[in-house]
Amino acid sequence: MNENTARDVVLVRAIETADQQKEMLSDDDRMYASRSARELAQWRAADRKTEATGDDFLQQRAEQLLKRLAERHSSFASFLKQRSPLQPLAWALPLIALLLGAGLDRITDPHRVDLLSAPLLLIIGWNLLVYLGLLVWLFIPSKPRLPRRWKAPRKLPSVLSAAVLNFLREWSELSAKLHAARLGRAVHLSAAAFAVGALASLYARGLLSQYAAGWESTFLDAVQVHGLLSALFAPAVALFHLQGFTLAEIEALRFPTITPAAGARWVHLYAATILLLVVAPRLLLAAFAHWRAVRLSRHVALDLEQPYFRKLNDTMGMAKGGTLRVLPYSFTVDERRHRGMEAVAVKLLGEQGRLMLRPSVAYGEAPQDLQGEATITAALFNLTATPEQENHGAFLDQMVKAAPSGFTVLLDESAYLERMGAERLAERVALWQEFCRFHQATASVVNLLEPQ
Repeated sequence: MNENTARDVVLVRAIETADQQKEMLSDDDRMYASRSARELAQWRAADRKTEATGDDFLQQRAEQLLKRLAERHSSFASFLKQRSPLQPLAWALPLIALLLGAGLDRITDPHRVDLLSAPLLLIIGWNLLVYLGLLVWLFIPSKPRLPRRWKAPRKLPSVLSAAVLNFLREWSELSAKLHAARLGRAVHLSAAAFAVGALASLYARGLLSQYAAGWESTFLDAVQVHGLLSALFAPAVALFHLQGFTLAEIEALRFPTITPAAGARWVHLYAATILLLVVAPRLLLAAFAHWRAVRLSRHVALDLEQPYFRKLNDTMGMAKGGTLRVLPYSFTVDERRHRGMEAVAVKLLGEQGRLMLRPSVAYGEAPQDLQGEATITAALFNLTATPEQENHGAFLDQMVKAAPSGFTVLLDESAYLERMGAERLAERVALWQEFCRFHQATASVVNLLEPQ
């Protein structure tokens, strides 16, 4: 599923999940969209002489529902047309860097080539430091980050606004690697453009001015400067067969001695070195980041085993049944809720769906009974419980690790409604959903006493 399709599908899922009372999309809207999407997917598959896929169905259905919402709410239509701020930034950053690099010699001495030029040495040193940092970063494991606080678009109905906020949070996590690749591409191109701008300015000024070459230092003598420059320029001298230099030449170039004729030689040495150590590696890194961004934009990994997608596949007639394995956490499932859980299994997996209810996991304990194949593995929590990082969070982390695909969280609201009523239900659901999202899990609310 490509980026645009995945984005639409995730947005529609957020809207349908938040719109429990069918205020934004009625049952007729959803049924009409599903029926039309199924027919369109089948027609397109017939043209391709293949079988209709769930991706085609989801794409057609999402497009129709979003179009319908955009027709009803102009502010939502404006939200759909918003472009990612990274797109203009991808072009603006390299251009700004090129101009800044071109103006670099304005803040240095424009009439001489300093062998110990601080700006040019800084460009080389900074980029070498960045390469070292990127190498170290490869061995640092990534950690989940706290969800970012998003602001809802203005003038949207409350339900739609809440759905858009949920979408922005989820999409930012799903597309994090894609955006990182694009940002990396822009940063590497900017670094290369900055260096190219500095070199272009250096050569352009050399056409109209006579550079004087030399060096000066309070702490370094000629031997040390010769050693430093020999190491710095060694790759360029070896690869481009440029003329080297001796210790006597370095000693002779110490300011206030002026050697105008030697300026071009040192400009070429610096240019070749920056091309080798800055421009070429940065362009290679930008090319790799571009390849990665293209690949990620063509294959966004959506977990189609989640209950929402399984239910839609059932609508399309593509559901193949399966087993819902449920691990209640500190939650004793009585007979009525057991029957409700069976109804949830059918709802998620279709008429052939089966329930595999495991014994309740004691508070503070780790999941143990994960034997047997299951289509979906679900952790069942009682919404009356308050999520705790060291208990519920640790349990979720272990479940995600044990069942990386096809894992979900079910939150039973029945006991909460009996004790607390519906007044603070939305607040408790939002708390649990954000908690689960932080632990890389998706949570759905069920009422096991009234599963329909």
